[in-house]
Amino acid sequence: MARFKPVDMNPRFLPVVLEQQIQLGTFEHALHVLIDTEFDLLSLAARYINDDTGAPAYDPAVMLKIVLLAYSRGIISSRAIERACRENVLFMAISGDTQPAYTTIASFIRHLGDQISGIFTEVILICDRQGLIGRDMFAIDGVKLPSNASKARSGTHAELAHQADAIERRVRQMLKTHRSLDQQSEKDQIHAQRKAEQDRIHALQIEAQSIREFLRTHPKRIGDASGKGPERKSNVTDNDSAKMATGKGVIQGYIGAATVDAECQIIVAAQAHGSGSEQSLLLPMIENARPFARKRTVMTADAGYHSEANPGQLHDKRIAALIADSQMRRRDERFKEQAKHKSKPDPLYNKKPALKSAGSGKFKPLDFHYDPVSNTCICPAGKKLYSNGVNNTANGRTYRKFTGAKSVCMPCSLRQQCLRKPDTTETRQVAFFRKNQVSSLKHTESMKQKIDTPEGRALYGRRIATVEPVFGNLRYNKRLDRFTLRGQCKVDTQWKLYCMVHNIEKLAHHGYAG
Repeated sequence: MARFKPVDMNPRFLPVVLEQQIQLGTFEHALHVLIDTEFDLLSLAARYINDDTGAPAYDPAVMLKIVLLAYSRGIISSRAIERACRENVLFMAISGDTQPAYTTIASFIRHLGDQISGIFTEVILICDRQGLIGRDMFAIDGVKLPSNASKARSGTHAELAHQADAIERRVRQMLKTHRSLDQQSEKDQIHAQRKAEQDRIHALQIEAQSIREFLRTHPKRIGDASGKGPERKSNVTDNDSAKMATGKGVIQGYIGAATVDAECQIIVAAQAHGSGSEQSLLLPMIENARPFARKRTVMTADAGYHSEANPGQLHDKRIAALIADSQMRRRDERFKEQAKHKSKPDPLYNKKPALKSAGSGKFKPLDFHYDPVSNTCICPAGKKLYSNGVNNTANGRTYRKFTGAKSVCMPCSLRQQCLRKPDTTETRQVAFFRKNQVSSLKHTESMKQKIDTPEGRALYGRRIATVEPVFGNLRYNKRLDRFTLRGQCKVDTQWKLYCMVHNIEKLAHHGYAG
């Protein structure tokens, strides 16, 4: 029978040289050299007032190393970071075996505040010094992530007030039930159940009081930054966050926006915003990135950032940009067969059933017979629709609108093919735009002409390969699936820390401190 050397798993004392654990060419080595030799952390050190009295503090340089190394390994919990400093040899080496408590780590991250912007800028300058920023094209995009906020505690002031009223009505009903039970004999009452109900009543009272206090101390959130538009939903747990629609449902969270250089995918600007609208983020992100741009640098962004105002302001500021509109791919002959691919299920994430083929969908305007001379429209069922709008306008284009009569549409046998929601929608409406119209949105038309040229399409085509891998690295390799802090300032700090990890990783891959 073959004999093998014994395997001994018993505890033992082993000599460990901490400095040798930080291997040349790794992320942790680049991080160690960068913070010790390049960063100016005097602003962080100025927060500590213990020159003569008080206990010694943890070195902010060491704390920053610990946090960035943890984020690079996908560790975001302060308790998990504390455990790593106590059990992981690499964390012991990078921290000098100081083992800070989780409360110290959490407090350090929360109070980085304004200092993080300066540190983030220093990393970008070092990337530029290493020749990693090409300045030919900057790609702007954002990722929507849930935050440490309750989606159920979100709404307008009227909705939150209604929510508080409902909670208080429920409390009154529960108290009424309790009083009726008090009139019964003691042996008929179930003490454990009553104690649980009393705790629930107390929790509901606290919840209603917190909503009332929030409504009293926080004004309504009206429109965008200029104060125009309808009331935006507030949130009791984190009023800086916002409800956002994503491909996987509605979340309560923030947009982590980034401007990425096309040369080596260096993030040159990063900002977390609590706004579901990406259009308002375009100009602030461009302004943040302009110190690292040249006159010839082209800014690119997808259709989510498009509006008539944005190309106009970029034109006035003489900023070269390619901002896609929602119809860009429909005008591109390379995507003329994209409909057949949309019917395929998503192999990674597919909550919805497969879409119907392009030929078996709902009735489209082309399925209606429209006569512009007589201004009549006949539906696929052969019924005449009545005209209820001749000179309607949308995005500067004029169209005519027709609506089916309720007496005709309600009993129609083709409702399932004609209406998206036949159970709730009574009649079908259809619009026909006048042909060969020139839009009055001159800046949008100018951007369309620019992006539809072969040069524009080639340059814009590089956008997705520039910015999307950055988000893939942060979300999946670094496991950033949600923000754990509350408040725009703290969430912005956490987002910039992750973007710093990405840039330092690029430095390490390109031989920094090698």
